Amino acid sequence: MSTPTPFRVLVCGTNFGRFYAEAARRRPGYALAGILSRGSDASRAYAESLGVPSYTDVDDLPADIDAACVAVSSSISGGQGTELAKALMDRGMHVLQEHPVHLTELTDNLKHARRRGVQYRLNTHYPHVAPVRAFIEAARRLVAQQRPLFVDAATPVHLMHPLVDILGQAMGTLRPWRFADTAPLPAEIGPQPFRSLHGVFAGVPLTLRVHHQLDPSDRDNHALHWHRISLGTEGGVLTLADTHGPVLWSPRLHIGRDTDRRFVLDGPGTGGLGLGTTAVVGNTGTFRTVFSDLWPKAIGSALDGLREAVEQGGDALRTGQYELAVCRIWTDLAARLGPPEIVRPATPQPLAVSDVFPGPDCNRTAPDRTDPDHTGIDANHSRADVNRPRAGRIPAGGRPVPVRGRTGTDPDPATPGPADTASYSPSAEFFDLVAAEHTATSSVPAIVELLADADLSTGPVVDIGAGTGLVTEAVAHVRPDAEIVACEPEVGMRAVLTSRVFSDPDLRSRVTITADAAPDLELPDQVSVVLLCGVLGHLDADGRARLWRRLTRRLAPGGLVVVELMQFEEPLTLPETRLATATAGRHRYEWSFGGAPDERDTGVMRMSSTWRVYRDGATRAEREVHDSYRWEPFGLKDVVAESQLTARVLPTRPGAPPLAVLTWAPDAPATTHEPGLPTARTAPDASDSARIATPLSPPPPTAEDQP
Repeated sequence: MSTPTPFRVLVCGTNFGRFYAEAARRRPGYALAGILSRGSDASRAYAESLGVPSYTDVDDLPADIDAACVAVSSSISGGQGTELAKALMDRGMHVLQEHPVHLTELTDNLKHARRRGVQYRLNTHYPHVAPVRAFIEAARRLVAQQRPLFVDAATPVHLMHPLVDILGQAMGTLRPWRFADTAPLPAEIGPQPFRSLHGVFAGVPLTLRVHHQLDPSDRDNHALHWHRISLGTEGGVLTLADTHGPVLWSPRLHIGRDTDRRFVLDGPGTGGLGLGTTAVVGNTGTFRTVFSDLWPKAIGSALDGLREAVEQGGDALRTGQYELAVCRIWTDLAARLGPPEIVRPATPQPLAVSDVFPGPDCNRTAPDRTDPDHTGIDANHSRADVNRPRAGRIPAGGRPVPVRGRTGTDPDPATPGPADTASYSPSAEFFDLVAAEHTATSSVPAIVELLADADLSTGPVVDIGAGTGLVTEAVAHVRPDAEIVACEPEVGMRAVLTSRVFSDPDLRSRVTITADAAPDLELPDQVSVVLLCGVLGHLDADGRARLWRRLTRRLAPGGLVVVELMQFEEPLTLPETRLATATAGRHRYEWSFGGAPDERDTGVMRMSSTWRVYRDGATRAEREVHDSYRWEPFGLKDVVAESQLTARVLPTRPGAPPLAVLTWAPDAPATTHEPGLPTARTAPDASDSARIATPLSPPPPTAEDQP
């Protein structure tokens, strides 16, 4: 069976263009064909780091490029992006151009695409960002059930064009629209950052607030907030709290009254009082995950739309009528608001949640149904689905990490217990609530793909720090011929591991469970594969050295060592953050995680984890379990130096902890590929496409107001 030819994409520009390049590199079915830039040293170095050609002239481009992403400012922002887009279309390339583009230029580009027989799309970007997409899809379901009564929206002025597109897709139409002029501001009140106007959008009353100040040289960093939208019906209000999530659903408050006009709080007809006042859907993530995960995926979705248009063919101008209508509305709004106030403010001082809500309960105001793909949760899912545990994310790095470590308990919930006294066991009962889905969507796919064709005849697979056996079980299922040794020193974790193995006759026949702990564990004479997931950071340098000596002596020729890394290589502060919630029966479970440099041990972090158990909607936890453990941050270059093995990065989904496979190759120089750096040309994760929601269908070509 032949492999489909990848869609070859040229990226123009290396500022925002870097996100386009990451999208083309990661997304299955695409290939980054090169970088077109002015040829600065930085741009050439960036192209070299990606392993692709660097071009400075359109005439030098090869003929096998399918499409170009123009992430260069258009004339409305003082750039030559539109001229470049036309030049690329002249060479037969399909074009995806980053917003904003003036209405006249957009019209000319669509006409030019028609003349050249190519496809052209304007990318407003933010409707493809996963939390916004979740809001759009929920809004479509909502307006299909009930008539919209109002829309409240707020945006910085430079993101007003995408806001119009978001509203059009959410409402399913643009028409009818009309807006009143903004009211003049009294001179005596001084400068105001916001301007407000009223109007009708898709036939629904609209109130719009625009942050009408702009730093021309640094627009994003001085926006007071990003997109915020509320859509109300008689049944409740759907809210996009921020461009990057979460989405909120607040059902309508309605209480019956008796004949004396008193509230009826009990008895028949009061079931609605059991509704949650506000449901939080999706995960807010971190700014780091916005750049590493959300934006490249959003651009990948926009690329899918362009590729679909290429495959379907047709008239670019005809199919671009919706984009033109969005641009006309944006132009109308901009004309009514007038030019924004030009400001050049000082560098702002962002605050953490702990600055506003100090204390251990600072996160109770915003429970997180953690969603690793930032897609939100379908409104038709059951309550159990909404509260289903999701993979946790470390706040600073945006990497899901199953919590493993030295643990302690404390009978008094108000005070964390002693650290490093009873490793893992106190919180073992909760471990799979976080780790099960994380493991299934990040480390397991990469490991089982690696081992599917590996030679396991030279010795058993040794899973060091096997925990509750999630990876052990996955490896056993993909390789029914493998013998596995699962080493887990902590009795609580090992109890779950033993139960998992004993409950499966196949596992029971092939998996040997030991209580051995690294680094001085007992190993078979020869092993084919070693798994070290969430283990190495618990050992000091001397312990890791002893472990590597033991492993390299027993590793068979051609044997493999899989190491799970973290995103950081030196101690840093991770503010305590609620990362997951789950329900079972009458109990709700909440998991919080944080970390900080260890004041007593240079180069070491102290990680902390807390599980709280609530009964029947209570606001005070009836039980708390605290973990605290040491972790020495390290990177792949450290692993290579210590082990003297050759390393390569395994492909995993964006946002997952990096994985590396080490091999014993004494005659070959050790080489490293740092995860997350441009030099690491990792193959795209085939399973990733299944986790990216399909974008909304393109608008019908004959209805300019239908998104």
